[in-house]
Amino acid sequence: MKPENRSSTSAIPGGRAPAAARAASARAVAAVHQGRSLDAALAEVFSALPPALAGERALIQEMAYGTLRWHFQLLPLLISFLDKPIKESDADLKALLMVGFYQLLHMRVAPHAAVKETVEAAIVLKKDWAKGMTNAVLRRLLREAEQVRARIDADENLALAHPAWLLARIKTAWPDDWRAIAAANNARAPLTLRVHLGKITRAAYLARLAAAGIAAHAVLEVDSALTLESPVAVESLPGFASGEVSVQDAAAQLAGALLDVRPGERVLDACAAPGGKAAHILERVPQAALLALDVDAQRLVRVRENFARLGLSGGIAQGDAARPADWWDGRPFDHILLDAPCSATGVIRRHPDIRLHRSAADIERVVASQARLLNALWPLLASGGKLLYVTCSILPEENALQMAAFLARQPDAQAWIPAQAALKRHARPAGTGFQILPGCADMDGFYYAGVTKIAAVA
Repeated sequence: MKPENRSSTSAIPGGRAPAAARAASARAVAAVHQGRSLDAALAEVFSALPPALAGERALIQEMAYGTLRWHFQLLPLLISFLDKPIKESDADLKALLMVGFYQLLHMRVAPHAAVKETVEAAIVLKKDWAKGMTNAVLRRLLREAEQVRARIDADENLALAHPAWLLARIKTAWPDDWRAIAAANNARAPLTLRVHLGKITRAAYLARLAAAGIAAHAVLEVDSALTLESPVAVESLPGFASGEVSVQDAAAQLAGALLDVRPGERVLDACAAPGGKAAHILERVPQAALLALDVDAQRLVRVRENFARLGLSGGIAQGDAARPADWWDGRPFDHILLDAPCSATGVIRRHPDIRLHRSAADIERVVASQARLLNALWPLLASGGKLLYVTCSILPEENALQMAAFLARQPDAQAWIPAQAALKRHARPAGTGFQILPGCADMDGFYYAGVTKIAAVA
């Protein structure tokens, strides 16, 4: 096992990144350990950064993401190096030690710099008493690095860094692909963009990127997608503020094409926030009568912001998709997009905190919620209309088995096979739908299944 190819801290202005950056990463990791999402934890950390640390945001994010990505490897190793457990009141110290382990095992950081700045970070966290212990543990890891790497290579659980329950589920679901899935989950996700084809062609936008010194390539069979060779801040993307481009994985961009909406048709995006798929539908067909619905009023703010930036006009409403009586006007929809709440096991590479926040018990609850949504939304679909069921999960219970159960209980529901080249090339049949596995063509893991409403059987 070799360290990942990352830029060294010499690339940080002023030489080694300061101890404060390590402390900031540790705070974010500790917040995730205590139940916060990584996005929320980093947002809080970044909002508190002094101006002198503004240039360290990328490093802070890298260390937080990486530490959580390898949590199920780093934590067992750390525990084996400690004489006694770290108290719950010192969760930030435990997180800092894991950040230190991540640097030494997975980043190309000068070892002396990683140790020195991590030890100094204990002071930033007001854990002066822990300097000696932090120094001793990290230096022991350096001394025993060869043995530790051999231990990792010999232990599947350490090497793959997945919770045992999830790895078992993946093995059962995808016996020929589970190692590739685990490897994809442990890789960094690319920055993929969706070009607003109503404003600019993909070729023209690629030319704009090249002029700005940003290397990118088009994604085959996904006409609006391109992937950057190296991530950049979205604010530096040409035309981002004016709505020429958005950030969205290529697999997620398939929804807009699969629905095949025509001008004037009524479309419901039932769980719309943050609005990427709804926006893509309107980019493709501005004349569609689209309603973006979500139960979370705060998340609908993002939908409004995205529509405004992109220059789109669509309906936005707060409501529970499982309770249409509270918001539906009684007029059937020609298309329903149900991007269902799920385990998110297909996007772990983008959200490493999923490893910590999901449990086996969650799956049964999520499956029941998805079934309620399908049952509640089906009566809203016009005869001959199409419902597209989408998840970013790779578990059959949420996908192929969910749709099989739905078709069995709905006599007027019939599966339809979307004619989309990307599915035929990159996805594999999964029941009545298609499964894209994480990492395939560098895409996230997504499941798509289409259902059309036919005349009820007498």
